[in-house]
Amino acid sequence: MPPIEDHPLRYAMANELHARPFPVVEAPSRAAYLAIKPAKNAAGRDRAADRAHLIDLLDRFGAQHPQPDATHYFGTIGKHRLKWESHTEFVTYTIFGDGVAERPFDAATFAVFPEDWLNAAPGTRVTSALIRIEIAEGDDGIIEKARDWFVPESLAISRVVENDLVVAGDFRIDHGGHTRFAVFARPHVGSRRIGRVVQRLCEIETYKSMSMLGLSRARSLGGSMAAFDVKLTGLLEDMRSATADPAQVLQSLLEVSAEIENTLAQSSFRFGATGAYETIVNQRIAVLREERFTGRQTFGEFMMRRFDPAMRTVKSTQERLQAMSDRALRAGDLLRTRVDVERSAQNQELLTSMDKRADLQLRLQRTVEGLSVVAISYYAVNLVLYMTGPLEESFGVSKAVMAALATPVVLGLVWMMVNRIRKHME
Repeated sequence: MPPIEDHPLRYAMANELHARPFPVVEAPSRAAYLAIKPAKNAAGRDRAADRAHLIDLLDRFGAQHPQPDATHYFGTIGKHRLKWESHTEFVTYTIFGDGVAERPFDAATFAVFPEDWLNAAPGTRVTSALIRIEIAEGDDGIIEKARDWFVPESLAISRVVENDLVVAGDFRIDHGGHTRFAVFARPHVGSRRIGRVVQRLCEIETYKSMSMLGLSRARSLGGSMAAFDVKLTGLLEDMRSATADPAQVLQSLLEVSAEIENTLAQSSFRFGATGAYETIVNQRIAVLREERFTGRQTFGEFMMRRFDPAMRTVKSTQERLQAMSDRALRAGDLLRTRVDVERSAQNQELLTSMDKRADLQLRLQRTVEGLSVVAISYYAVNLVLYMTGPLEESFGVSKAVMAALATPVVLGLVWMMVNRIRKHME
């Protein structure tokens, strides 16, 4: 019996779940992270250019190339390890190196990315980060290091994954242009767990930065939305006026509605992506299973205070824009109904006028027909009198008597002839 046939995508979909493994990170170590995104149309970017840029970096170190159409790569470049991922709107590069620099957050690790290679990137930097991973047997010294490395007012620090690690960061950009994160791992923590935490920190930073693009878009729409609101309010007031031309108001309303729909269409992807990225940020923080460290704010509390208001602004802008679109649509429907009613009344008046005109034309036609009968009969009677002139002397009948006898007969014949012609035309 032949084996059952597999679905063509069975293995591809199963392997997709394992296509992006977490990095294996020993402590102590360091990492440099970079996320690149085109300034415009990032979702429709040339993915081949991303791959070519990756291969250019690999060739500089003689490293092995990724598989064709790969969306993930992990390999060795020189003394470091490189993790590359391609996402919907951006690509990420993470470089891992053993040991930590004597100077905290030294940019030497990031210098593995050649300057000319960075300048040739097919996009712009969304974010970059330096991550320092140390071994900490206890809590002593952690808070002092965090105060020295980060801005105290923005510092977020917490115990994660059952107190196996302590993570810290302030989500600020340092003088080198990078965000900083510190990871303090207990001696017994395995390299895979450390790698997962580092990966989560990079994802939190990336998706937080991508989400904030929605806030920028929302703020840029403030002036346009205020103008739309003023126009809509004015047009709705015009709808209540008895002197305003409904057709002209409808045309203006359609123009405003088209502008709102165009703005909504251009912003829908960014707002939708912002909502998705916000969800990922919250999920990545949740899986860290944070616990408070010496009374300091956690990453979740930092996001609740600084990140969530920005996301609420984006949602509010999206809802307001959608509400404007719905209001313009409802107003357009009401105005179309008013225009249709007025046109129906005008059409009714026109039909009534046409009926009256048709009735007048019918009366005029009948009058003309009557006059035509009289005229034809007059000439016919004269013709009969002319033809019967010799009978006056033979029978002694006067012309007046002949006219009296011929006139009714001729009138009847002419009337019958006109009626037959009219019925035949109808």
